[in-house]
This record gives sequence, C-alpha cells and structure tokens, in this order.
Amino acid sequence: MKRNVLCFSLLAMSLLIVLILNLHIGSTPLPFSDLIDALFRNPDSDVGRILWKIRIPRAFAALLLGGALALSGYLLQTFFQNPIAGPFVLGVSSGAKLCVAIAMLFAFRFVQSVNSFFLITAAFIGAMLSLGFVLLVSRKIKRMSMLVVCGVMIGYICSAATDFLVTFADDSEIANLHDWSLGTFSGTSMQHIAVIAAVVAVGFIGAFLISKPMYAYMLGEQYAKSMGVPVGLLKAALVILSGLLSACVTAFAGPVSFVGIAVPHIIRVIFRTSKPLVMIPAAFLGGSVFCMLCDMLARTAFSPTELSISTVTAIFGAPVVILILVQRKRGEL
Repeated sequence: MKRNVLCFSLLAMSLLIVLILNLHIGSTPLPFSDLIDALFRNPDSDVGRILWKIRIPRAFAALLLGGALALSGYLLQTFFQNPIAGPFVLGVSSGAKLCVAIAMLFAFRFVQSVNSFFLITAAFIGAMLSLGFVLLVSRKIKRMSMLVVCGVMIGYICSAATDFLVTFADDSEIANLHDWSLGTFSGTSMQHIAVIAAVVAVGFIGAFLISKPMYAYMLGEQYAKSMGVPVGLLKAALVILSGLLSACVTAFAGPVSFVGIAVPHIIRVIFRTSKPLVMIPAAFLGGSVFCMLCDMLARTAFSPTELSISTVTAIFGAPVVILILVQRKRGEL
C-alpha cells in the first residue's frame, strides 16, 4: 500500500514537472514569471496567446491522449492476457487511421467541414473492423506470436492504403493529412480538448467500473465464471472501451506507436502488480507523462524541425517491447 502511494505521488510530481516544462520550453523559451502572468492575470498578452492557443492545448492533448493510449493498451493486454498486445501492434490504430483519412477526404470534398465526433466515429469504426479481424484470426490461431504477425500485416495494409489516399489527395486543405498520418499533437485547440476530455473520461470511468471483474478474469476465465462474472459481456466491454480510447487518439493525433505496449509494462514493473484497480489510473498517468515528455523532445530536439511523435515514442518504446520478448520463455508466445 505504501509503495503504491509513493509511486502514485512520484507519477503525479513527474506529470506536473513535465507539464510545466512543456509550457516553458519551445522555439521561444518563456520565462516562468511571464508564464504565471499569462496564466492568471494577462491571457491576452503575446505570451498568453502563445500559451492558450498553442502550448496549453498541445500539452493537454499529449496528457489526455497519452493516458488514453496507455489505458487502451492495458485493456487489450488484459483481453488477450498477453503483454505484447497493443493497439498499434495489432493494427487497431492503423485501421482507425485509414477510416479517418477516408472520412476527412470525403468531408473536404463534399461537405467542406469536419466535426470532432464525426472523426471519432470514423476512427472507432476502423478500430473495431481491425480488432474484429484480429479476433476472428485469434479463434483459428492460438499462438500470440502469429496473432501479432497478423496484426502487423493489417497495419501495413491500412498504412499503405492511407499513404495512397494522402499521395493522390488534390485539396490544399488535406495537406495537413500528411502530418497527421505520421502522428502529431500539434494543431489541437481548446475546443478539441473539451471533446477529447469527454471521450477519454467515458473510457476511463468505464474501465474503472469493470476493474473488479477484470481482476477475476485475469486469474482465469473459468475462475471468473465461477465467481459469477459475465465473461462475454466483460470481453465486449474491454474491446469497446479499448477501441473507443484508441479511436480518440487516432482521430486527433494520428497513429502513435509503442505507447500502448511499453507504458503498461513499465508501470507493472514500477508498481509490482497487475491489479486493474491500481493499473488503470497508474497506466493513464504513466502514458500522460511518457507522451508529454516525448512530444517535448519531438518539437525541441532538432528545432525548428519537428519530429513526428511516433518517431520519438518508438525510440523509447521499442526497446521495452524487445525486453518483454526476451524475458518471456520460448514457446510461451
């Protein structure tokens, strides 16, 4: 118990420190005195406009979407009962990306407007289609390694289709589609943050409400049934909540790699537990810190050139995935 309190305190402190650094550091570093003045007294100043129109929305997008992606990965890992399951590896993010690209092309060509819920719906449909295909394959293939290969192939197919659409898009407004397809938290507004917060809150609260039956399910499907857990409904809830969270991330930030796999594993090591009641908030906080830190590096490491967020998350997340694979016994996957 004391360890959990200490770890949560460290995560909360890390989140606050990284948030302040994200507001302070940029192409033009902002003095802390000016930050405080712009935040609380003079939001219409030059510093205030930079903060409220650019840095604050971007920081909160990384905070909310990073947490959502880590939580989505944890839910998928619980569903498949395997630590290498995740929305990016299983092709869920790529399926969502393809449907959002199609939706954006359709919107720009015919209705000339893009609604946030329209994009989330499109991403959710794509995520469910990809995840549905993975679930169908999982009935035939029991080895997780082959299931991951199928997920990776789905991701390649969806990414190729998305690149094809982006390459032959004619509208000047769709130029932003290229940056989005690589993964970025830029271009987010406070209106977007309100929508993101609402969707992520639904996913987080939903996951928290099923934390007890999740723990029983983690101890074995037969054990969960003996405890009166409706396993079918629980699995459906895990899939829907995971798809909703990853769809929200893809709709607003594009595909972000390795966060859904790496962060839950790091959190398990830190907290030394897999209990959902601890892991759900801890994974969310860990994903927030991880993505905010990676986004800060993406936009400042080679300034004024900005890296895609997936480039940085892959640099830090991929070694964690390799470590997971090395630690697992041969034949377990």
